[in-house]
Amino acid sequence: SGFSGGFDPEAEALRAGDCLTRFLRKQGKERRDIFLCRYFYAESLSEIARRFGLSESKIKSMLHRARGKLKKYLEKEGYKL
Repeated sequence: SGFSGGFDPEAEALRAGDCLTRFLRKQGKERRDIFLCRYFYAESLSEIARRFGLSESKIKSMLHRARGKLKKYLEKEGYKL
């Protein structure tokens, strides 16, 4: 491959995936499900709001807080963001 210095993109992707999984497991079920609906299944805010019986602004707020928590978690795990 074209990478030098021992960087293995596949191994790094697996490590990042494991880290994300650990983070999501620490979240409550509803927060985890909302995060997954938005960022893994690309559902719209209105779809998610309807599914969970919450307002779009509540969903936006929950996702904003989750991203902030994820950023801190990843930094703690050694990722530079």
